[in-house]
Amino acid sequence: MHEYGGGDYVADRSVIYFSNFSDQQIYRIARGDSPVQVTKSPAMRFAEPCVDAKRKRLICVGEDHSKKDREAINSVVAVSYAEDDEGAISTLADGCDFYSNAKLSGDGEYLAWLCWNHPNMPWDGTELWLARLDGDGRIATSWKVGGGENESISTPQWSPEGDLFFISDRTGWWNLYVIPSERIAQADPSQWQPMAVLEMEAEFTGPQWVFGTSSYAPLGAGRVLCSINNKGIWSLAVISVDFKTGKAMLEELSTPYTSFAYVRAGASKAAMCAGSPSEFNAVLEFDLGDRSVKTVKKASELKIDPSYISMPQTIEFPTEEGLTAQAFFYPPKNKDFCPGDNELPPLIVKSHGGPTSAASSTLSLTIQFWTSRGFAVVDVNYGGSTGFGKSYRERLNEKWGVVDVADCRNAAKFLAAQAKVDRNKLAITGGSAGGYTTLCALTFGDVFKAGASHYGVSDLEALAKDTHKFESRYLDRLVGPYSERIETYRQRSPINFPERLNCPVIFLQGSEDKVVPPGQSEAMVEALKARRLPVAYMLFEGEQHGFRKAENIARALEAELYFYSRVFQFDPADKIEPVEIFNLMALKPA
Repeated sequence: MHEYGGGDYVADRSVIYFSNFSDQQIYRIARGDSPVQVTKSPAMRFAEPCVDAKRKRLICVGEDHSKKDREAINSVVAVSYAEDDEGAISTLADGCDFYSNAKLSGDGEYLAWLCWNHPNMPWDGTELWLARLDGDGRIATSWKVGGGENESISTPQWSPEGDLFFISDRTGWWNLYVIPSERIAQADPSQWQPMAVLEMEAEFTGPQWVFGTSSYAPLGAGRVLCSINNKGIWSLAVISVDFKTGKAMLEELSTPYTSFAYVRAGASKAAMCAGSPSEFNAVLEFDLGDRSVKTVKKASELKIDPSYISMPQTIEFPTEEGLTAQAFFYPPKNKDFCPGDNELPPLIVKSHGGPTSAASSTLSLTIQFWTSRGFAVVDVNYGGSTGFGKSYRERLNEKWGVVDVADCRNAAKFLAAQAKVDRNKLAITGGSAGGYTTLCALTFGDVFKAGASHYGVSDLEALAKDTHKFESRYLDRLVGPYSERIETYRQRSPINFPERLNCPVIFLQGSEDKVVPPGQSEAMVEALKARRLPVAYMLFEGEQHGFRKAENIARALEAELYFYSRVFQFDPADKIEPVEIFNLMALKPA
């Protein structure tokens, strides 16, 4: 669904309903039994099922791919699991380009959902709808209760008492709001007016790239367990709100974690995923009574000596137009080695993907790979990143390839000016959209002395003309409507200006990448060869847009390290299989 998936199952006591990847159909599996197929509609995909036990059905977001000559059609659908018509599909709401978060109230009387239309992405503008259902489960009346072209609403959820909570950026920050059950019970839907739970300059959610996300959980009696993002660092809190007075109290909970996701809660316990700069992501069980935390499952059981772990430092640095930007800075750290006198480390500027995403402070072995080998790393939350308010997020509107590049460049210059890194050994790296920022920085500037493009986008025209429905109008805001701004697309595409690349670059590419076909990388490689600049190219067979095989991920990292060792002229401690670097002799001695 939406090509990125998520929200693929729901548990109903001892039965789980799930979407199966290979055929996109819904199955059920009871404890101890084998899966049983529920739907038999090969052109349909399903996401975010919720159980309507009263009517023996699931309510989902559906995506119909039956017509090959048009975009897929999205809607809110009901899927029966009753014996007499199992698998029957009926449409509850349609007419918009996209739907998500179809949520049924606990009593089965009300249904809420989100919808939006091209060219918006869900972080640009969505609408929240609320409907009464009749006895047969059809929509009797529906009403838009919030949102619009320029208000992003996300993750509506019902409390045990029937209060409808949701998150909106109407004040410029993704904050929490609620429609109390007393208002919903009124006969006139025009009275379904939301009230703010707590407004603050912090974010209560992130961008909705996938289904099934949840950054908070209603606990009942006006209490909400929520995660809050303050300049890239997440914390956990309980908010208590009095619906009559509107007064709210925030209780921050002490935990060692700095990122939270998939927050869920029952009567006495909550569950979530969480991580920290020194701990891998883990599934946690949180006791709502004594506030104790139990680790259910870690993403990795690998034990790392803390003396090898570089901890992130939050930095704010000046950038274009008198603004400041954000980043996490990781100095080199390895207890077994120390730098020579007056020696400054090389810097790797990391540009995250998305581009509507954000750098995380959670332990990353990729970053620690570099810092344990003597590199400093700065993970940049350039303008356009989420977690810093709507105005920060909108800095990238019509300026992708400009603002992000300037912020990455200024992060490097800021650290060099502070004598934290060697200004003559600045490199930039990124994958996908981060690879696009990388290639723009290397093509349209001269701050960086080397770079690595991991399946980086180099042709904006190709991206605009050939992508899936969810992102088919994404670039309208980031660059401009394609039909009106063709020249802008061409001017910001590094593939059109390979002659401007003026430093060594390594390209790491999947052979089956449909987003960035190998030809894009290979054209730039050939241009660098012709200009007699050092260049390396590694094609990973069977990989698509983003490497999945462990051996290829490891090989790509080592290849990048080997490349930098030759460019910056040092001998790596690791025994690394050499990478063919063309025009290596063109480098001047250090």
